[in-house]
Amino acid sequence: MSVVIPFLAVLLAGAFAAYHRLRLATWVAISAVVLAACWFLGAHPTATLVAAGIVAAVGALLLLPFLRKPLVTAPLLKFFRKVLPPLSQTERIALETGSVGFEGELFTGDPDWDKLLGYPKPMLTEEEQAFLDGPVEELCRMVDEWEINHVRADLPPAVWNFIKQHRFFGMIIPKEYGGLGFSALAHHKVIQKLASVSSVVSSTVGVPNSLGPGELLMHYGTEEQKRYYLPRLAVGEEIPCFALTGPFAGSDATSIPDYGIVCRGEWNGEQVLGVRLTFDKRYITLAPVATLIGLAFRMYDPDGLIGDRRDIGITLALMPRSTPGLEIGRRHFPLNSPFQNGPVRGKDVFLPLDQLIGGVDKAGLGWNMLNECLAVGRSITLPSTASGGTKWAAVVAGAYARIRKQFGLSIGRFEGVEEALARIGGKAYATSALSQATAAAVDRGDVPSVPSAIAKYHCTTMGREVAGDFMDIVGGKGIILGPRNIGGRAWQASPIAITVEGANIMTRSLLIFGQGAILCHPWVMKEMKAAQDPDHAAGLREFDRNLFGHIGFAISNAVRSFWFGITGAKIGKAPGDDYTRRYFRKLDRYSANLALMADVSMLLLGGKLKFKESLSGRLGDVLSHLYMASAMLKRYHDEGAPHSDRTLLAWAFHDSVHKIETALSAALRNFPIRPVGWLLWALVFPLGRRAVPPGDRLSHRVAALLMAPNEARDRLAQGVFLTPGPNNPGGRINSYLAKAIAAEPVERKFLKALKNSDIEALDFRSQLDEGVREGWITAEERAQLEELRELTLDAIMVDDFDTEELRSAGYRNLPDSERARREAA
Repeated sequence: MSVVIPFLAVLLAGAFAAYHRLRLATWVAISAVVLAACWFLGAHPTATLVAAGIVAAVGALLLLPFLRKPLVTAPLLKFFRKVLPPLSQTERIALETGSVGFEGELFTGDPDWDKLLGYPKPMLTEEEQAFLDGPVEELCRMVDEWEINHVRADLPPAVWNFIKQHRFFGMIIPKEYGGLGFSALAHHKVIQKLASVSSVVSSTVGVPNSLGPGELLMHYGTEEQKRYYLPRLAVGEEIPCFALTGPFAGSDATSIPDYGIVCRGEWNGEQVLGVRLTFDKRYITLAPVATLIGLAFRMYDPDGLIGDRRDIGITLALMPRSTPGLEIGRRHFPLNSPFQNGPVRGKDVFLPLDQLIGGVDKAGLGWNMLNECLAVGRSITLPSTASGGTKWAAVVAGAYARIRKQFGLSIGRFEGVEEALARIGGKAYATSALSQATAAAVDRGDVPSVPSAIAKYHCTTMGREVAGDFMDIVGGKGIILGPRNIGGRAWQASPIAITVEGANIMTRSLLIFGQGAILCHPWVMKEMKAAQDPDHAAGLREFDRNLFGHIGFAISNAVRSFWFGITGAKIGKAPGDDYTRRYFRKLDRYSANLALMADVSMLLLGGKLKFKESLSGRLGDVLSHLYMASAMLKRYHDEGAPHSDRTLLAWAFHDSVHKIETALSAALRNFPIRPVGWLLWALVFPLGRRAVPPGDRLSHRVAALLMAPNEARDRLAQGVFLTPGPNNPGGRINSYLAKAIAAEPVERKFLKALKNSDIEALDFRSQLDEGVREGWITAEERAQLEELRELTLDAIMVDDFDTEELRSAGYRNLPDSERARREAA
C-alpha cells in the first residue's frame, strides 16, 4: 500500500491545484512538500523517488520555455492548425462584431457571480416611466383586437396617428434628431406592454425600433443621412421597413442573390454615379405601408468605377417608395395575424451612391453592419413580445381558473390544470428575467450576439408553449374567436415569432453554441488568432502563452466537474443568501460541465463540430439555461430577494436545471466518439443524474399563487396591460378575481343548503329568492352571489355571428349571379 501513497499524494495535490486554478509552479511546490512528507513518514522510498522524478520531469518540460516551445508547443500548434475549423468570411465577421458580457463567465467553469450581482439594477428614468404610464397605457386602451384582426385587417387610422404623434417609431432615435432617446430597457418595457394587448400593435411598433433603417443610420449613416432621415422617422413621416429575406435566402442571408451594378444613371434629372438594382424580397414587415425601404444586396463594380474590387460584397441602401421601378407587392397574411407584411421587388432600379447607408465608404460592409444591429435588435423585440404574452397569460389564466368552475370546483383545483398553470407561471418568470437581462446588456454597451440568440430562441419557444397551455385551460373561451375571445389570436400568432430573425431551429443548432464556444471561451479565440498570425515567431509565442492557460483551464474543469458530481454541488463558497446559495453552487457545477464538454468537443471534432448540429444544439441548451438561470437569480436579488417570489424562482430554476442535465446526458450518450463519451459521463455524472423537473407540490404552490391576489403575482403582472375595459376581456377577468374569492364562502354555504333542501325552484334567481326566505343567505349575500354570477358569465361567455358576418368581403361583394352559382355548386 505504501507504494501507492506517493503517487496518490501527487494526484491529490494536482487535483487541489487544478480545482483552485493555481499556477503550475505552485503545483510543483505543493507536490514537493507532500512528497517530502511521504519520505519522512515512511512511504515506499523508491515509489517516492519515482513520483518526484515524474513531477520534476513534467515541471522542467512545462516550466522551462527553451524546452517547452520546441518539444510541446510547436507540435501542438501544428496539430491545432489542422483541426482548426475553417471560417468563412461571413462567420469571421459574425464572430468579430459581437461582444462578450456575463455569458463569457459561463464558459469559465468558475463564474464570477459578484460581477453578475454587481451590475446595476435596471431602472427606468422618470421620463420613460411617464411614457409607459401615459401614451403606452392610452394606446393600449385604444386597441380593439377584433377590429384590428377581423374587421380591418390593419390598425385603425386613429391608432396609426397616435403612434406617430407620440413618436413610438422613434424610441431608439436620439433626442437631437427628434426621437425619444430611450434606453433599451424602456424599449423592452414598451414592447412588453403592447404585446400583452396585441401582437399586431407590438410588431408594428417594434420593427422600426429594431433592425431597420433607423438603427442602421444611427450607427453607420453619414451625418447628412442622419439629419435628413432620422427626424422624419422619429415622427412617423417616414415609415421604414428592411428588405433582407428572399425566396432563396432566408436564414442564410449571406447567400442573397439580389445584386446591384455600379453604373451611371439618371436621378432627379441629373446623370450621377449609382447602382442598378435587381431584387426579390418577401416576408418584409411594414413593407405594404413603408415609405422608406432599407435594402440588402450584393454590390458589383465590373468597370472599376469606384475602386479596384469587382465583387464589393453585401451592401445596404435606402430606397424611397417613389423610386422608379420599385414594386411593393400585395400583402402576405401570416396566420390570421394581419400585421403589415409583404414582398418587395425591383428590376433595374437605379439609386445614386449617396443612398448607400454610410455612403461609398460603407459599401461591402453590409454584413458587418447587419450582424451588429441584429444582435441589438434581436435582444429586444421578440423576447419582449414573448415576455408580455407569457406574463399576461399567467395572471389571466390564474384568474380564469379560479372563477371557472366544473364539478363544483374551480378548475384550477384539478391537478391537471395545476400542472399547466405551473408551467405558465414558471415560464413567465423565466421569460421576464431573460428578456430584461438582454435589454440590460444592451444598455451596458454590449453587442450581445450570443445572449440575443438565447433570448430570441428560448423566449419565443416558451411563448409558444405557454400559448398552448393557456388554450388548454380556457378551452372554448380561447377557441371561439370574437370580441370576448382571450388567447385565440396569441395561439395563432405564436409560431410566427419562431421563424423570424433567424429560424429557431437554426438559432439553436448553429448559432448559440457555435458562436458561444468561440466568442465566449476564454482561450479559443486567442489561440485561433495566434495560430493564424503570419509572423511565425510572434504566433508561436502567443500560442504558447494561451495554450498552457487553456490546458490548465481544461484540467481544472475536469476536476471541478468530478468534484461537484460526487458532492452534489453542496460544498463550496457561493454568493447569494441562505436560499439562493445552493442555486449558485449548482450553476458552478454545470458551468464546469459545459466548459469541459466544449473543450473536448472542439479538440476531438475540430472543424467537424459545426456539422454536428444535434451535439451543438444540446450544448447550446446547456449554455442557454445557464444564462437563463443566472438572469433569474439576478432578477430575484435585484427585487430585494422577496420571500413570496421563491415559489416562482424555484419552479423556473429547477425546470432549467433539469433541462441542463437532460441536454448534457443526451450529448454524452450520443457523443460521436463513444469511449470519450463514457469517460466524460464518469466525470460529469459520477453518481448518475440527480436533477428532476419541478414536482407536484411545487407546481401546486405556483398554481395557487396565480389564483389569488398576492405580492408575487402583482410583481409578475407588472408591465402588462390589465386595465379592465370593453376591449380588454383579459383585464376584466383579472379584475374579477378578488370579488370571486370573496364570494366563495357564501357560494359554498348556499350550494350546500340548496343541495340538502327540497325546494322546487330551478332557475338561479328563484333559488336565490328561496335562499333569502329560508335564511340561508342574507340580502347582501344574495347581491354578492348575483354579482358573482354576472362576472362569471362575462368571464366564460363567447361570441356568435350571422354567417354573412363571417364571410370575406370579397365573397360578400360578388354579383348575385356568381354567389348563386357558387351556392349551387
